[in-house]
Amino acid sequence: MSISLTTRMPPARTRDQTVVDAFHELYYTRAAENTWQNTRWLGITAFKCPLDLWIYQEIIYEQGPDVIVECGTCLGGSALFLASLCDLLGRGRVLTIDLDAPEGKPQHPRITYLQGSSTAPETIARLRGLIGEHEKVLVILDSDHHRDHVLSELRLYAPLIRPGGYMIVEDTNINGHPVAPDFGPGPMEAVEAFLRENRDFAVDETREKFLMTFNPRGHLKRVR
Repeated sequence: MSISLTTRMPPARTRDQTVVDAFHELYYTRAAENTWQNTRWLGITAFKCPLDLWIYQEIIYEQGPDVIVECGTCLGGSALFLASLCDLLGRGRVLTIDLDAPEGKPQHPRITYLQGSSTAPETIARLRGLIGEHEKVLVILDSDHHRDHVLSELRLYAPLIRPGGYMIVEDTNINGHPVAPDFGPGPMEAVEAFLRENRDFAVDETREKFLMTFNPRGHLKRVR
């Protein structure tokens, strides 16, 4: 008597996501020193996934923002990348905010460095003073990644975005989505809380077309 054993395979989509998550963990955690921590734009370190930077390029080309607000300057590599895109398009400028002073960061005529907390009233007031009433704004949130701080940023910066525009929350992949499971409530949890209270924004999943992103569910588009 022969016995046929059938192995139940998970759905293809589930298998694909398992593969993506495994690569994500390798790229973000075990190989970090050779991958995203070793990524440079014109010689300046930019702690980003190149797949996400390509998506930024597509959004900026499509949207043509007058102002790109970046919360979290770090070493300035991403600000320089964004300013370079503005150069190519012949329009736009970058306002980048960080607690640290801008000494040593790349200088570019389209970059303005603002020192202070991204949620401090004086920072918000100064920022608004640099943005014209009719200018189109793109916001990128990449500063303190704890849930309450990111949620405060979302609430403060949402009014800057016009219908059809974007507010991008970075590093929603941490706290187990799928990396850094011990981080605690972070950007993903802030996005979930924000979307429960604000129906003007929705997740644009088309911006995750390259399968791996450090910003899952983080591309928030203003829909009304």
